[in-house]
Amino acid sequence: MSADPIADAPTTSRFALIYPYLLLSLCMLLWSGNWIVGRALRDTMPPVSLAFWRWTVAGLILAPIALPRLRGKGALLRRSWPLMLGLAATGGAFYHVAAYFGLRHTETINAALLNSATPLFILLASWFFDGRRATVRQLVGMVISIVGVLVILNRGDLSRMAALQFSIGDLAILGVMPSWAFYTVMAKRRPIEIDNMTLIFILAVFGVTALAPFYWLESVYVQPTPFNGTTIMAALYMGGCASVGGYWCWNKGAELIGANRAGFTTYLMPAFTTILAMFILDEEVHLFHAVGIVTILFGIWLATSNYNFGRVRRI
Repeated sequence: MSADPIADAPTTSRFALIYPYLLLSLCMLLWSGNWIVGRALRDTMPPVSLAFWRWTVAGLILAPIALPRLRGKGALLRRSWPLMLGLAATGGAFYHVAAYFGLRHTETINAALLNSATPLFILLASWFFDGRRATVRQLVGMVISIVGVLVILNRGDLSRMAALQFSIGDLAILGVMPSWAFYTVMAKRRPIEIDNMTLIFILAVFGVTALAPFYWLESVYVQPTPFNGTTIMAALYMGGCASVGGYWCWNKGAELIGANRAGFTTYLMPAFTTILAMFILDEEVHLFHAVGIVTILFGIWLATSNYNFGRVRRI
């Protein structure tokens, strides 16, 4: 017996291995910023307004790119519109309405904790739709990452878990997690002729169309959205960065490594949210932050790595 050699892969091969995770990490960073914006504007922009303007900006940005690519594909869109509508509802407009509603009615600590259930729902969706089972390594990595999340959210004191209180906002965030899992698993079923950018544009068009009447009702009977520098900059960030940039990174990363592995990078969101809060809200850095982030990263690596310790090959 001899040890299985570890080949010196070319730089391009090494980059190809980490490229999906770089995309997904960037996605989590952009989405973490979106959570901070959504929470910060909870009293200024109501949930439907946040989702409506987010996808309106995304659609306007992508229109010059996507419309030429859709020319001559009317028959294809007519055949695939049920899937596109399903993706738009579960991964786009109404998903974000529920998420923003949750942020309006719950503390960020609860929202981030509940969002950590996403990988579990993705594993279940992959099993239900594709027959893919989670490996022991993935389950162990998920548990380790959850521990890291709890360390951060409870400031190093896990006894604080007993003090957590759950509200209607918590239920909204938890309830929308299965829909995101559906989107992640089903997005790869889109027709091959519909590329990543075009898919995001279609999500925006379907989403804005569906949300328009609810946006009008919300503006008239609940709360109108003030148009000022803050709300305009928020819409530009959410539409340009969180929707266009974040969804492109997520769709591409999940396409390259699969829904299950992509789901585990969701654990980066509490870590990134903590780091952003330090810089934006001037919160202090503590040892439990570092411990939690390192634990999360180790759990993600364990769940997504192909490396086998002590692997040998017979000759």
